[in-house]
Amino acid sequence: MKIKLFLILLLLSGASANAQRLLKISVSVNGKEEEISSLVRRGNIYASAKDIARVLTGNYYYNEEASKVEIKFRDYNLKFTGRNQFVILSSRKDGSKRVLQLPVSTMLIKGDVFVPLVYCVDYLSYAYGGIINFDPKEKNMTVIGSIPQHPEIAGKIKLPPKTTDAPSTPKPKPRKHVKINSRYDIYGIDIEEKANGTMIRILSQKKIVKQPRSSIKNGVLYLYLAGVNVDPDSIRKVKPNGFVKKIKYKSVNGNPQFEFFLKEGYSSHETFYDIGTNDVIVAIHNDKFNLPSEDFTKTDKEHWNFDVIVIDAGHGGKDPGAIGITGVKEKDVNLGIALKLGKLIEKNLPSVKVVYTRKTDAFVELYKRGKIANENNGKLFISLHANSLGRNHSNVRGADVYLLRPGKTKAAIEIAEIENSVINYEADPAKYQRLTDENFILVTMAHSAYMRYSEKFSEILSNEWSKKVGIPARGVKQAGFFVLVGASMPSVLVETGFITNRADEKYLSSAKGQQIIAETIFNAIKKYRDYYNESNNEGI
Repeated sequence: MKIKLFLILLLLSGASANAQRLLKISVSVNGKEEEISSLVRRGNIYASAKDIARVLTGNYYYNEEASKVEIKFRDYNLKFTGRNQFVILSSRKDGSKRVLQLPVSTMLIKGDVFVPLVYCVDYLSYAYGGIINFDPKEKNMTVIGSIPQHPEIAGKIKLPPKTTDAPSTPKPKPRKHVKINSRYDIYGIDIEEKANGTMIRILSQKKIVKQPRSSIKNGVLYLYLAGVNVDPDSIRKVKPNGFVKKIKYKSVNGNPQFEFFLKEGYSSHETFYDIGTNDVIVAIHNDKFNLPSEDFTKTDKEHWNFDVIVIDAGHGGKDPGAIGITGVKEKDVNLGIALKLGKLIEKNLPSVKVVYTRKTDAFVELYKRGKIANENNGKLFISLHANSLGRNHSNVRGADVYLLRPGKTKAAIEIAEIENSVINYEADPAKYQRLTDENFILVTMAHSAYMRYSEKFSEILSNEWSKKVGIPARGVKQAGFFVLVGASMPSVLVETGFITNRADEKYLSSAKGQQIIAETIFNAIKKYRDYYNESNNEGI
């Protein structure tokens, strides 16, 4: 079957300058006229996921609470989440999942998810089982029906590339299970409170073949499993934690059903298999990760005013951080820059509140830094550090701006490991290790709503750095820093220079050098604030 779709974009008449500029895509399917709602934003054409589902399959599910649209095809399902860059492709045959990433986030408009059409064509093609060609210039799209009907195109469709945020090296370590002498498949439940939500782990000795199902209704999270039995005594021993205040278990038609009664403050949840184990993980996200929707009210806008900046001076107290060639301590450099930056903001941006994670030579645990930022409703989190690669690399110098993503390069991974080593000074470093062992995509999905803003500030700061600072800028990079995980807002980590390089160390330890760096970051903040406020006024 060959379906030709000719798209004509028509502006809605009478729309005001500040309203959403909704368009209609006229679709011809075998002579039958259809329409798909769409809009153009920053040069991208966004189309209604519900309408795409109606035209291609006629079958979809919308979760209003989680702002997700799942398009159901014959062999696959595609799940899009509002204001999120990640797409989940799941097989209806074996329940396996693959997380894909779009270069820009989807949009949430009036109970529908609008997807960037150009970037979704390959994913739609694969799930549909056919070839979908879209020409944004000519505004037309052609769909050639499913593979069983057209075997000549079977070899032309390739699996979409892996998301750039999927962990490559190092690979996640499998969770090590204690050998359980039990006749039950499900032998327990672990519930852990994380900086960005609550993690429920269903401990299983047996691989669960059928895909777990979960939903939230009236403040209760229901989890359904099939083909396994449960040790009821172990479930009764589980202690509520985080968002979970009470747990119930019962058998429905011979299969287990768990009911997790939730406290207020959650936004959405995800259910997936853990890598390398038989466990099932349910991640409940904190509602602080929600950005305002397309039709947010004046009160909501005021909530998202750019009025709080959180400055995090890395290390401190019993944790000196890196030590320079002449003995300069990283913790002192970080604090010096942080205090100078704070003064500039307080003097020149009186409407912006400055929050410090520390103002003295004090030790602050990593998770508490994010907690401080969240409790003060920060709009930007800047973590200040100085780099180190050891004396054998003393010729390496320069400043980097880091985003929270798994490191792509060996150097980025090593730097993250150095900065993360602060947990060894904490009372319970194991809680961070457990987080890294779990699927990193949980963290990146939670942060994806803010990634556009984080990227923009990083870009501005990197450009500003090159203008004035006597330490060369090395650009924007990515790595997995624990301190950024906890901050539910646009966040960056700045490595201001290599303290193991003599020239950088001298610059970083001087009052003049610290002042110039503080002024540079301040100038970037002013430009970023304009961008942020403009986006806020547009309602995106």
